[in-house]
Amino acid sequence: MTIAFVFPGQGAQTIGMGKALADAYPAAKAVFDEVDEALGEKLSALIWEGEIEELTLTQNAQPALMATSLAAMRALEAEGVSIDKASFVAGHSLGEYSALAAAGSLSVADTARLLRTRGQAMQSAVPVGKGAMAAILGLDLDAVRAVAEEAAQGEVCQAANDNDPTQVVVSGAKAAVERAAEIAKEKGAKRAVMLPVSAPFHCALMQPAADVMAEALAGVEIKTPAVPLVANVRAEAVTDPDLIRQLLVEQVTGSVRWRESVQYMAAHGVTEAWEIGAGKALSGMIRKIDRSITSKAVGTPEDVTKVTEGDA
Repeated sequence: MTIAFVFPGQGAQTIGMGKALADAYPAAKAVFDEVDEALGEKLSALIWEGEIEELTLTQNAQPALMATSLAAMRALEAEGVSIDKASFVAGHSLGEYSALAAAGSLSVADTARLLRTRGQAMQSAVPVGKGAMAAILGLDLDAVRAVAEEAAQGEVCQAANDNDPTQVVVSGAKAAVERAAEIAKEKGAKRAVMLPVSAPFHCALMQPAADVMAEALAGVEIKTPAVPLVANVRAEAVTDPDLIRQLLVEQVTGSVRWRESVQYMAAHGVTEAWEIGAGKALSGMIRKIDRSITSKAVGTPEDVTKVTEGDA
């Protein structure tokens, strides 16, 4: 059996996530302490007792979701399951940073600071209300690319996330994305849903944020990950630290090629995916991409017990 560890992205956050892990495992609690210290604030208090609106702000959601994923990873390690049980790691957008931290490529403190910077940079790259994202359901990537091109009319409009065979997200200027949603429906999309996001992620409008991340990443040590990372922008395995650094910059404006990433892992023998951290969004996508891969969520002490016992 070949396993991949996958790490969720924005949208998975909930108030209280990771609390049971921190209560049950000192090593999981230590992750939240380390993130609080790195950021110079009690992000853990916001995660466990705060308001969802504040947690959802991208500069909070990004380090918070990473902390929750790493807490789950430390709980697995406490039960004897180390990162090298996985043949690959992969993460959706910010989850790529969680994957690298889990694989020892980035330190937890550096990852927390990078994601805070990434969130702030992505938020400030485009004035609020000027950008948008929409999920197009029921059209494939090529069809959505054609829709985005037609909708652009001189503005930015791109396929940003290729999530699964039934869902592609477009991102760009608000008016262009709204046009894309209408055109998609005319072209046979089942639905086109405007997403409740504060900025148009993964499109050319994010270039100012990519520049910020290039500078931030230049000052951080990146080690060779313990297991290969299937990178969002390449949809193939990478291990070279300099290439990883470059791809993390490209990822800000580039498309999240999640469907192809899962297909790559399946083609390389992966039969099981453990979703490490909050929620089950990736498991749902994986099921639609390749039914031969079994998904398991690892976000609570009960989940940890289930996967580690089933494994012995």
